[in-house]
Amino acid sequence: MSIRINVDPTNPGQFFACCGLLELADRLWGGAEGWFEHREFHIAGGGELVELVRSASQAELLQVDATNDTSSPIEIGTPFRKLRLDWWQDEQAGGKELKVWAGTMESMRITRAMQYAMRDARFQNGSLFDVGVIAYDPDDITKKVEPFYFDARRGPNAHSRDVGFAPNDLQMTTTAFPAVEFFCLVGLQRCLPTPTDRRRVFTYHTWALSLPPPLLPVGVSGLLSQIGQVGYRFENWYRTGQKKHKAFRSAILNPKETIQ
Repeated sequence: MSIRINVDPTNPGQFFACCGLLELADRLWGGAEGWFEHREFHIAGGGELVELVRSASQAELLQVDATNDTSSPIEIGTPFRKLRLDWWQDEQAGGKELKVWAGTMESMRITRAMQYAMRDARFQNGSLFDVGVIAYDPDDITKKVEPFYFDARRGPNAHSRDVGFAPNDLQMTTTAFPAVEFFCLVGLQRCLPTPTDRRRVFTYHTWALSLPPPLLPVGVSGLLSQIGQVGYRFENWYRTGQKKHKAFRSAILNPKETIQ
């Protein structure tokens, strides 16, 4: 038996959220492996999804730099083997180019809000990436918190050109997909997409071979040359006129890097 997650592989947020789920499954149980099959992501060698999501929603989170609310590294602790998240500070590997939040957006506050939202029982099944809610600050549940914008369903609803007015300027709050936002943040720590010759445009690949977390960068980069490898290309797009805040856009198939 394996955990099965419904996934849209053209949504880069969902793709990297799968990587994050596998990362935490391995840190919770040890020996977990994952692969893509049709529109599902499978995780084998561990326990059940209910336990994994519940553990993630209640895990210890530490803001490593108490003086930097906007972009401090975040440490995930008990019940998982300790994991430091700081990919958005990595200039050499391209992590900094993937950072979607800016200005007054606080990384720890957003992470905790997405984590807290996942305590809802609706996230404890294979459709957890499709559960949309308004997220709230766990320290003050009267205050709403906007997500990172990893989920590609958010981007087209953020720019004034697309909706006729500026939701960000009006401080509007809309539906978030907390499981995608939280697990994508985790997944990008190990599995950064590959930069292209165009700035802010990246590629990634699904894979059909069962892989443990240490080998995921090979699968994501498309270096396996195996049957069932599918390549995708996406843009980390400016979602505001000020060109500070970004959002992952939906990916398109990259036929040259697909092996049927």
